[in-house]
Amino acid sequence: FWLKLPPSRSHALLRNPGKITMVNIPKTRNTYCRKCKKHTPHKVSQYKTGKASLSAQGKRRYDKKQAGFGGQTKPVFHKKAKTTKKIVLKFECSKCKAKRMKPIKRTKHFELGTDSKKGSKNEYGGKYR
Repeated sequence: FWLKLPPSRSHALLRNPGKITMVNIPKTRNTYCRKCKKHTPHKVSQYKTGKASLSAQGKRRYDKKQAGFGGQTKPVFHKKAKTTKKIVLKFECSKCKAKRMKPIKRTKHFELGTDSKKGSKNEYGGKYR
């Protein structure tokens, strides 16, 4: 006696492990702006982590603990299981310049507003002319 569960997106990867999906997102999107309180065109870019600050409290504490003799004082993480990271999109309102982030699914191949290679036609003709 098995319980039937509705198929979800996560199970699609388990069923088709060889299928690699490519995420292609347009560079502009008309979406809701919390500051303007209406839908406006937003510029889409990929979020990148900034440079870590040396003056942050955790970094100061870590450096203080590491100083002197005694070797490595805190555990170093080695058991990395994930092969991808979640893509985070950064939306910037074209009217008021307000920015917000939105995480999307995990993917190995991500493009912003470029033509996909599959759909584009070869200008010199295909395999059979």
